[in-house]
Amino acid sequence: MKKQTNVKLVTIAVFIATFMTAIEGTIVSTAMPTIIGDLHGLKIMNWVFSVYLLMTAVTTPIYGKLSDRYGRKKLLNIGLVVFVIGSLLCGISQSMPQLIGARIIQGLGAGAIQPLTYTVLADIYPLEKRASMIGLNGSSWGIASIVAPLLGGFIVEQLSWHWIFAINIPVGIITIVLLQFFLHEDIKTQTSTIDFKGITLLTSALVLLMLTLQSLSNLKQWFFSLVMLAVAAMLFGFFIHVERHQSDPVLPLQLFKNRTFVIQNIAVLLVSGFLIGFETYLPIWMQSVLGLNPTMGGFAVTPSSVIWLVGSFVSGKMIAKYPPHKITLFALSFLLVGCVAYLFLPFQTPFYIFLLISGVYGLGFGLSITTSTVTSQSIVPADQVGTATSFNTLARSLGQTLMVSLFGIVFNLRMAKCVQDNSGLTFKMLDQMINPSTAAGISAKYLRVARQVVFGGLHWIYIVGLIVLILALIITFFDTKSDYTLRDYQKSNKTVEY
Repeated sequence: MKKQTNVKLVTIAVFIATFMTAIEGTIVSTAMPTIIGDLHGLKIMNWVFSVYLLMTAVTTPIYGKLSDRYGRKKLLNIGLVVFVIGSLLCGISQSMPQLIGARIIQGLGAGAIQPLTYTVLADIYPLEKRASMIGLNGSSWGIASIVAPLLGGFIVEQLSWHWIFAINIPVGIITIVLLQFFLHEDIKTQTSTIDFKGITLLTSALVLLMLTLQSLSNLKQWFFSLVMLAVAAMLFGFFIHVERHQSDPVLPLQLFKNRTFVIQNIAVLLVSGFLIGFETYLPIWMQSVLGLNPTMGGFAVTPSSVIWLVGSFVSGKMIAKYPPHKITLFALSFLLVGCVAYLFLPFQTPFYIFLLISGVYGLGFGLSITTSTVTSQSIVPADQVGTATSFNTLARSLGQTLMVSLFGIVFNLRMAKCVQDNSGLTFKMLDQMINPSTAAGISAKYLRVARQVVFGGLHWIYIVGLIVLILALIITFFDTKSDYTLRDYQKSNKTVEY
């Protein structure tokens, strides 16, 4: 008798795995000052974050493809084992280079966990429930943004920074056990060879592309960035040529013949880029312009995380009745309203207004990102669901990496011009002002000027964000010829090409 998947226990395992990786970035940020004080690595601290994100991003399409071939459970458990080993090595690190090396291993594991948790949910839930469960799973990131600073602070103060990594070990082992015993799959045997050449070219191209995007914020390295971008483009060209002649390519090129798939992933790339700007710069607005403490600044984002879940449930109701582009356009309307509202907010705006706008954003993010994920999974053949989900995750990572660099360039250029135009104002004053605990050290003469400068710089962030959302809107309109709902795709059991 064939064993049946225990849907409830597998869902719990998926949620635990997602939360474990979601909390990782924020909790490490909370502990980083203590880690630097212990390991003395201020100059290379950024690599602790960047190598983790880089490894996570470049391995997602590979894990996705291999999961279509060998099953979700096997690849997800491999990812969890690698993540746990990386966490153990992080916890016992005695120098910053050791910690960075261990974070590389952690990122290699996270590259499986992030996309494959969504793929497992697609496998065990029907279309009507899938969007809601994916939204609930995605809400782990919002919950993590609230819990991580509190948990990280407690662990660092009461135990040691080493324990922020060590707690992943028992949690990861429990998740592996749940998946191993309660997730059961039918895996079709494939005789075709693994596309090692495609994997090598894709990985190399993505590594160079991600490094290029991360270096954009440093304008002094523009020549080096252009060289890396040119080499990445060349490798992508070779990759496409190789994939056309592979019997079982790591990234099937026929996916990109489907207009809905392409447009949904471009749209989510842009929306995810806008999302990182919102999550990064709204707390700065709260702390620098309004003078709130970091906790209150962080809570300004909380309504977005809560209402995101509502948007996901609404997406689940709409996704079987309406074509994906109509839901995406509906979602973008909320994001556009919120962005325009930020542009017209006066200098002295009450805190509750930001909470309201954050809730509007949450509805837009929940609708658009959930719709994109479920669409990517539902309009491809069953043997390519893992690949499609991983590509969707990759698009989101690329969007965030690109836009966080672009936002940084715009913000820094604006700050530099304002410092130049305001005699006596310095960057040191701006650094002091952004931290509420040190803002009192600035003379009253310059404190308001500094706040006005950051206020103006933040408006430029949202001008760029508005352009990004308008671009997503225009791109989505190119899919209006398709009236296929996801239920239509499933009934026809094929992708529709244009």
